[in-house]
Amino acid sequence: MVAVVGEGLLADFVFGKLSTEYQVIRWNDWTAVEAEKADLALVLHDSWDPSVHHQAEEVIRGAGIPWLRGFVSFGEGVVGPLVRPGTPGCSRCADTRLLVAGPDSQKRSRLQQKLAAQGGIVRDPWSSRTALLQMAYLLDTEARKVIQGSRSHLDEGVFIIHLKTLGISRHFFLPDPLCSVCSRLPDDSSAASSIHLQPSPKVSRNRYRSRSIKDLKDILVKDYLDHRTGILNGKMHDLASTFADAGVKLPLFAGDEGTGGRTHSYTDSECTAILEGLERYCGLEPRGKRITIHDRYQNLRDQALNPLKVGVHAKEQYDQPHFPFKPFDPDRPIHWAWGYSLLQERPILVPKSLAYFGPCGGESFVFETSNGCALGGTLEEAIFYGLLEVVERDSFLMTWYAQLPVPRLDPASADDRELQLMIDRFQTVTGYHLSFFNTTMENSIPSVWVVAQNQTLQGAHLICAAGAHLDPIRAVKSAIHELSSTMVMINKQYEAKKEKVKLMFHDSSLVRQMEDHSLLYGLPKAQERLQFLLDKNRPLRRFDEEFKRTTQHRDLTKDLKNILQRFYQLNLDVIVVNQTTPEIHRNGLFCVKVLIPGMLPMTFGHHLIRLEGLERVLRVPVELGYTKQPLTLDQLNPHPHPFP
Repeated sequence: MVAVVGEGLLADFVFGKLSTEYQVIRWNDWTAVEAEKADLALVLHDSWDPSVHHQAEEVIRGAGIPWLRGFVSFGEGVVGPLVRPGTPGCSRCADTRLLVAGPDSQKRSRLQQKLAAQGGIVRDPWSSRTALLQMAYLLDTEARKVIQGSRSHLDEGVFIIHLKTLGISRHFFLPDPLCSVCSRLPDDSSAASSIHLQPSPKVSRNRYRSRSIKDLKDILVKDYLDHRTGILNGKMHDLASTFADAGVKLPLFAGDEGTGGRTHSYTDSECTAILEGLERYCGLEPRGKRITIHDRYQNLRDQALNPLKVGVHAKEQYDQPHFPFKPFDPDRPIHWAWGYSLLQERPILVPKSLAYFGPCGGESFVFETSNGCALGGTLEEAIFYGLLEVVERDSFLMTWYAQLPVPRLDPASADDRELQLMIDRFQTVTGYHLSFFNTTMENSIPSVWVVAQNQTLQGAHLICAAGAHLDPIRAVKSAIHELSSTMVMINKQYEAKKEKVKLMFHDSSLVRQMEDHSLLYGLPKAQERLQFLLDKNRPLRRFDEEFKRTTQHRDLTKDLKNILQRFYQLNLDVIVVNQTTPEIHRNGLFCVKVLIPGMLPMTFGHHLIRLEGLERVLRVPVELGYTKQPLTLDQLNPHPHPFP
């Protein structure tokens, strides 16, 4: 038995088609609906009234039968999804994906709320008989599949019909883990946060990945990239970049965020951009578990990270008018997420505002970024790359704040053909000369700083990038790719904002946004602030002189454990918060946030630097032999950093 709920031409057409072979009952409104009598329900309307679908979720889901919908909105017909009882992925999930990924998301969201409260549109002007008949054919076909026990195209999918052209497209969507109707997230718990490192075989001995881009390509595009329903959309290939750069957008109600991939292949770069977008999606807010602990640090101190150990803003910063954060108060209740201390080998509570970098309802006490967030084909791989990112940014900032005259590197000594070709291409195409510096700190993890210096009269004068990896050559290549991806954007903005850049040079408080840091050092005069690094009186050093050769393992976990051992020796804890969501876990992917209290966190906006409580920046320069005695805060570089 099939139930058709709704009134209008669409419901009439579908009723007529199905009733030739099946027993079909018809209800015009919800007052008479007895959903438990049916084996399948169809909710059909010639317009859009969100409240009708909300009622369907309550009534039909309660009856435990599958249902699907068809309606008209904004000149489009929407058919689906097929909602199965007890299975994630409901009409509200589909609406969320359609709203966020589609055009004018904020405007459509407000309209949806208005329609849900006041009732739907009486009739969409594009609801012609021909268009509705086209929708009816689709609904009839998919309904028969469900009745016959076949898989429907509307399982985790919707059809969108352009009612003017009658063009049809199918769009896959993933269930929303935060859906109030069908999601059942587990509570965050100490037991679930525990980490026991498992073997993670590499693709090959010299490739530090457990899964190749080639193996991931099909699932990344199919499951995550769709211009109407995807977690990611807006694919773009950057033809102006020196290498094969690609980008995608992470659509958000607050505004889209761009993510990029940088390789020698547009296909690989597109996949890398998708992975980076998924990493940011996972890091914004908890979507894989439900945060349950809301308490004062004073009550949790035996099982929680002391937030002051991660570096906070100085009192003078907090006292500034309109400063966006308040000092950490141990007596103020905040939300806490469970992480795992790899040094102490125990679960540990971390302030939610440190574990996730999205809006935290006013609980944030510091400016936090995605620093330390990483995605991998195994949990161990994600931890490995999250840790390397923390090291990369820390090494860059340590060098900057302490103004360390780190060794200049001779790239020819790396004896790597691909690297030399990359350098030659970059310098020839862009007109920038590349200089390389070894910024490795006391943890001995190879870290580099690369400076691109303009040899022409147009564009930004200096652009910087950094990299860190167990293989120093990979670190350098990563930094060059980063330079390539940011250079076009920086040069374009620099030419448009030259006057603002001049003001920023004389007033560091004007450096407020991420791009301001790069733009500031596009000014030729700003080169004087980098003379401690660019001084050519220091001899070039060979790679084999600066970086010790390390044993290559076939198991990435062995490499990770070797890194962890260095941090244990330095008494630096490594804390991991598992940010994995159901959307990525379905494909065996993992996302984490790595925190290493004591290391310098990356910040953007000169007013938001975080140095309070991080004495390491004062101590390490003398340990590495750059200074004769520990530095004082007054001796640190007072200028905004040039990290892109």
